[in-house]
Amino acid sequence: MLMTQLNSLWNAIDFSTVKNVIPDKYILSTLQRWRLNVLRLNFHGCLLRPKTFRSVSHCRNLQELNVSDCPTFTDESMRHISEGCPGVLYLNLSNTTITNRTMRLLPRHFHNLQNLSLAYCRGFTDKGLQYLNLGNGCHKLIYLDLSGCTQISVQGFRYIANSCTGITHLTINDMPTLTDNCVKALVEKCSRITSLVFTGAPHISDRTFKALSTCKLRKIRFEGNKRVTDASFKYIDKNYPNLSHIYMADCKGITDSSLRSLSPLRQLTVLNLANCVRIGDMGLRQFLDGPASIRIRELNLSNCVRLSDVSVMKLSERCPNLNYLSLRNCDHLTAQGIGYIVNIFSLVSIDLSGTDISNEAFCKSSLILEHLDVSYCSQLSDMIIKALAIYCINLTSLSVAGCPKITDSAMEMLSAKCHYLHILDISGCVLLTDQILEDLQIGCKQLRILKMQYCTNISKKAAQRMSSKVQQQEYNSNDPPRWFGYDREGDPLTELDNVTPSKGASELTVEKSTYSSEEQAA
Repeated sequence: MLMTQLNSLWNAIDFSTVKNVIPDKYILSTLQRWRLNVLRLNFHGCLLRPKTFRSVSHCRNLQELNVSDCPTFTDESMRHISEGCPGVLYLNLSNTTITNRTMRLLPRHFHNLQNLSLAYCRGFTDKGLQYLNLGNGCHKLIYLDLSGCTQISVQGFRYIANSCTGITHLTINDMPTLTDNCVKALVEKCSRITSLVFTGAPHISDRTFKALSTCKLRKIRFEGNKRVTDASFKYIDKNYPNLSHIYMADCKGITDSSLRSLSPLRQLTVLNLANCVRIGDMGLRQFLDGPASIRIRELNLSNCVRLSDVSVMKLSERCPNLNYLSLRNCDHLTAQGIGYIVNIFSLVSIDLSGTDISNEAFCKSSLILEHLDVSYCSQLSDMIIKALAIYCINLTSLSVAGCPKITDSAMEMLSAKCHYLHILDISGCVLLTDQILEDLQIGCKQLRILKMQYCTNISKKAAQRMSSKVQQQEYNSNDPPRWFGYDREGDPLTELDNVTPSKGASELTVEKSTYSSEEQAA
């Protein structure tokens, strides 16, 4: 009881975690009692009465407010809060029904506003963005999220540029109407941008990179873009020498030439080129021969199907500080190539899903390995799992889904050695039985998430008993889907096989809590 009286405990209140059970009257009484102590409020997804939102205005010292996905939050709610809480620094209005009336209030009352999210707010227009320059304006704004605001035209971006010249972090996702001219209009006066996120903007092209040459970019993220080509990277070492993070996933126009352009970047630590299918051994070799390879910590080459064993050998020679590596579905890699991973001693996370793993050599030097994904590796055997149990005792996340050769004896040894395991996916491991659940209860007491889809030899009764030991569990005893490539006995399918669901198949999904941020990252 005494603990709840401490003022510091009420500095930050997150009502989103109890949004389905807490009535408005308790929120009102809480805010009334601790109104002078509250600094941060989170109402994400809460369905509240207007009176409850108005009570926020009594929190005079409020600095951070999140009302994203609140369907009852209106311009009138914003008026009361803006008049009573002038010290707000962080404001998340994403996916609410606000209009130009709210946009007029922002520069009038929130003179120190630094972080603003208007993502998926489609009720305001270009005129509302023009209001940002009224009065003292939003000149201290450094972070802006306009994702999904498809109503903004080129003129709207000009208004933003006139009023928010100090922006350093810009996020615009899911914006099919975003064009090169929009970006050009913005960066003419917003030259301080260092971090840029454009995913779901298919009309952005090389012209945008040219316009951004006046900015001192450190992080860029483009995804699913077919118009960005090697030309964007041609002068990247001259215009953006301080780039540290590059995410260019699913950009089909990128080839080996782009990797050659990235090689001089001495500050580069994160490179994500997943699904850039035109990248091959030559480009990666040229990249790794440059100074960028020394500092690289995270490298994602998922679905870069042209890569071969030569690339992995080069990685092991040139990347002494690599912590995170993904070679998912690089199906030209052989067991010999994957064996070169043994020479990368700094790896914390490895994704080898869909590759040809047939020996345990890759894990013998991975003493600090925490996250491993070897799902859908059809040749994965008990020998490899037992090697993990011996050499990788610090594992916290493991996926062996779609690996039909694994048996109880290997998982028994794993559960006896890997006591820190938090997340385990054994979906499609058709040879595993109820015994494995008993072993997990004994050895892996920190297990939080367990996935057991298509585990034909694990009974529903055993799965129900296990559900009380974990926070989230997925289970069914159906036959594996045809695309797994094997039947309920673990035997490979042939063209003539006609797999039908077994009778009496059961399904059980138990969820007690949401993922932590650590588990989402995993």
